[in-house]
Amino acid sequence: MDATDIKSEQLFQRSPEVATVAGSPAAKITYDDRLNHILEAATLLIAQVGYQNASMRGVAKAANVSLAGIYHYFDSKEKMLFLIQSRSFSSLLTNLQEKLHGVVDPVQQLGLMVRAHVEYFAANMAALKVCSHELDSLTGQDYEHTHAIRRRYYDETRKIIDRILDSHGVNGGIDRHVATMYLFGALNWLYRWYDPKRGRPPSSIAKQITAQFLHGVVNVPLASRRSANHRTGLAEEPAVTDGRRRKKTPVDRTQE
Repeated sequence: MDATDIKSEQLFQRSPEVATVAGSPAAKITYDDRLNHILEAATLLIAQVGYQNASMRGVAKAANVSLAGIYHYFDSKEKMLFLIQSRSFSSLLTNLQEKLHGVVDPVQQLGLMVRAHVEYFAANMAALKVCSHELDSLTGQDYEHTHAIRRRYYDETRKIIDRILDSHGVNGGIDRHVATMYLFGALNWLYRWYDPKRGRPPSSIAKQITAQFLHGVVNVPLASRRSANHRTGLAEEPAVTDGRRRKKTPVDRTQE
């Protein structure tokens, strides 16, 4: 593993959990703890039955909280969906900006973006399904706020793709918006076939998506996989598979 690989791996090491306050024999359940618990239950329920079929009463039952308790935190089902989406997209955007700090090679930037996206949603598959399927279920200011975050995330990714195409002298023949949406389509459809607990590790999935995108858009040979992995800062890993054949799926619609 060279210096670039080591630096990239360090970017994806998780920070240690924050310890509870000294002197407290047992951490009390805070407002934020209960809010997060309700949101987790709501995310799982909406992912399972869809936003239209989910209800405040259903979330209360899934979270083992009284209906009155649910309304103490949320005045409507849409506010739940808003917070699920805004938190997810804000986390993606902030994480991407942190990972890209000090990285100038656009190919390495792409590898970091793809890996960050895959690893975030590998740990939050239900949120990925909700964000992919319920993009247009929000209305009014909630929609505008979430759309603005999604747009900033799109813009950051689009700039990476622009730099890659420019550096390879690709000036025509490729619609850059389509290329960007193609990448998001591949990333946002993972929940349909990928099981992080039984399939290949997220970093391995990210490497292949990055390599295939580069091969298709700027004709980086797939045979040069090891070289491409070094440029993206992702080290080789042994493959872990579950022995099942994966069904090919169409590209999901994603961010506007």
